[in-house]
Order: sequence, then C-alpha cells, then structure tokens
Amino acid sequence: MRVEKEKPEKKKYQAVVFDLDGTLLNTLEDLMDSVNYGLRSNGMPERSLEEIRRFVGNGVQRLVSLAVPEGTGGKEQDKVFAAFKEHYRVHCNDKTNLYPGIRALLQELKERGIPMAIVSNKLQEGVDALTEQYFKEYVKAAIGAREGIRKKPAPDAVLEALRILGVSREQAVFVGDSEVDIATAGNARMDCITVAWGFRTREEQEKAGANCFVEEPGEIVELVCGGMYSEIK
Repeated sequence: MRVEKEKPEKKKYQAVVFDLDGTLLNTLEDLMDSVNYGLRSNGMPERSLEEIRRFVGNGVQRLVSLAVPEGTGGKEQDKVFAAFKEHYRVHCNDKTNLYPGIRALLQELKERGIPMAIVSNKLQEGVDALTEQYFKEYVKAAIGAREGIRKKPAPDAVLEALRILGVSREQAVFVGDSEVDIATAGNARMDCITVAWGFRTREEQEKAGANCFVEEPGEIVELVCGGMYSEIK
C-alpha cells in the first residue's frame, strides 16, 4: 500500500512589515539628486542613476561613502553627507512616487484587518516625512535609522515594529526588494516576500537567497491572506 506524504500547510499571516525604498516607494531619483548635490558642492564628480541603484540599501551614510571618489577622507565624506542631508530634507519628495498598485495593496490589507509597519535604513526624519505624506492611514509604526537601534540587516528595528504591532515573528511576514531585506528577514527568523519592481535584479535577489517573489503588489494580498509555504522551522 502506497502512503502519500502529507503536504505542508500554507501559512497565513497576521501582520506585514514593509521595507520602504524600492518596495513601497521609488525614491531613486531624489536620492541621486541629493547625493549629486553633495558631491557637486564639494567639487566631486557626480554619479549616474545606475550607480546610485547599486549603492542604496544600507542607509544614506553608506550610500554617500560609496558615492564619493575612492580614497576620500573621513572629513570630506562628512561634508558631502551634511550637504546630502540638507538637500534631501527639502527635496526628498520631488520625484518620489508610490509604485503602481501599492496604494490599492495597502488599502486592501487595511480593510482585511492586517496591521502594517515600515522598517527602513533611511534616516528617521526622512521616514517620518514620507510616512506622513503616503502611509499615515495605513501603518502603525515607521522605524528608520536612529540612535539606539541597529540598522538592517540587524533584526532590531523589525522586532521593535513587531512589538508595536503586537504580533510574534511567526505571525508576520517581511516584504522587501534587496539583499539587505532578505538578510534582515533571515536574522529576524521571519518569512520573506521579495518584490520584482525594486532596486535589485532577480539575479541579485536569488543570489542573496530570495525564494518567494511577487511581480505585482496584488500578489502580496494573496500570499498574506491566502497563505504561502513557510521557510521558517
């Protein structure tokens, strides 16, 4: 008699934690403009959009350190970073937009009673400004880079978001677009959904260990509410 193996059950989720840049918002051009303002103000060559795409993901200080010419000293980097922050504070929303389908996704999750949070390596003031503009009616927490909490890929900010949402890591899923987000989910021991429309290619994401992809935001609702096979044991 043949005994069939029992199929694993799909796991449904009670909360979603989102990355910000490259996942919910296309912020790349505003980041490029502010980086190039900082570089230009200090007599350094500017960077292309493709270069900025490769540099983002580990916070804006790291972005600036990668954008300055090789061998640039710490004091000169600090000047570029200060000019970047000054410019980005005013111009963080000049060209930034929600990716198509994101507002409908957030509204659907809200209507289904799924609490949401944002965790980003962007400076907290930038996260606050963009959350106020786009997400205040949807998310219960928006955590950016700030004193006292380690940035992604450390799990600290995600775990703090889960505390605020009142759910365990087993009950939530992380949604992001980069190798940093994939590593963050792993470090937090959470399942991860990787989006195809962000700042990284599918090849880069797969190399980083991504195994659950969505091509459109609406697919996230299906996975969160309909269930997906969990990688977390």
